[in-house]
Amino acid sequence: QVQLVESGGGLVQPGGSLRLSCAASGSIFRLYNMGWYRQAPGKQRELVATITSGGSTNYADSVKGRFTISRDNRKNTVYLQMNSLKSEDTAVYYCNGAMASNEYWGQGTPVTVSS
Repeated sequence: QVQLVESGGGLVQPGGSLRLSCAASGSIFRLYNMGWYRQAPGKQRELVATITSGGSTNYADSVKGRFTISRDNRKNTVYLQMNSLKSEDTAVYYCNGAMASNEYWGQGTPVTVSS
């Protein structure tokens, strides 16, 4: 059983920055592959970025060069640094953790990019 809690979402102007955090429970966080997903109104949930237990990262083309995923295993936390935000980034952002056949989701944190 793993619980994920996202935070850091909010309203930001285009071109601005925001850092999302995902705090995980459990003592084996370091073994999990982690990811950020987002779902915009009327659209399907899409992958934003992933980071493996070994620290390898991957990004969706739409955010590459602007977003950075990272993790702090001592704090059981994964981050998503979001820079140069665009209106198209507006969505509810979800944290995901996976190991073997187990998968967990947070409740999501909303991000609105608007002036």
